[in-house]
Amino acid sequence: MAYVPGVALLAALAVGCSAGSDGSATDADSKPGGPTVTTAPPGKYRTLPAPCRAVPGSTLNDLLPGVAELPRQQQEKALRGSPTITYDTDRKVGCSWKADAPDSTRNLSIDFERVVSYDPLVSDDDRARSLYVKKENAAELPGSSTPGTAPEKGAPTSAGGGEKGQEKETGKAGDGTGSADPSPSASADPSSGTPGTPGGGEDLRPRVVDGLGDAAFLDDLLTRAGSTAQHRTVSVVFRTSNVIVTVRYGEQPALVTKVPDSKELQDKAQALARKLAEVISE
Repeated sequence: MAYVPGVALLAALAVGCSAGSDGSATDADSKPGGPTVTTAPPGKYRTLPAPCRAVPGSTLNDLLPGVAELPRQQQEKALRGSPTITYDTDRKVGCSWKADAPDSTRNLSIDFERVVSYDPLVSDDDRARSLYVKKENAAELPGSSTPGTAPEKGAPTSAGGGEKGQEKETGKAGDGTGSADPSPSASADPSSGTPGTPGGGEDLRPRVVDGLGDAAFLDDLLTRAGSTAQHRTVSVVFRTSNVIVTVRYGEQPALVTKVPDSKELQDKAQALARKLAEVISE
């Protein structure tokens, strides 16, 4: 064995350690107190429910009264619903139903959107909140806040509404007659359930909805195409964490003179939205 002086051995070991350190360490690791990048947390929900199975059969029978009058096979087909065509079922799914009855036609659709932020500095929840606010601002609710600052958690809105809100009320449940093309029967029918009528003491205008998800709003649109019957569509949109849900429930009476009942449609649309909020949380 060759003899190596102690001083020479220590020098060789020191050189070896220094070379190994240079080859394996990065500048970031070797500099204490360097900047650290914090990634925003992911959203609570990673999957979406099967939309055509999200609504119980008993609820569908209530929302689509014409189905009960169909033969059994047609009932099953009507209650099965039609899935919405989407290209990414991990991100967006939906389903729709339709039922014709002697006195009216009812339509129902639900949509689930799972929001994912691809920005590491923006959380899925923050991205979903931003998209929800855009939807609420687009609805132009009467008395809503300045665009871009829509309140969450059911923040109150003023009763009067600004100019933009007043324009939006034309054809909605907030115009005092419940119709874009009011007929004499619309203002005299207590069952119409619209503000300004004998049966319409409750404020049924489009509005923010309390106690539904992290934030929610309701829109109510009444339209008439030419001489056809009036069609009312009530939409309830809510956000829970990184999922945005939209419920659309509409009716078109067979009679041209009949106005769809705003209160009935709003109550049923909200009740369904609350059921769907429970389905998502399961």
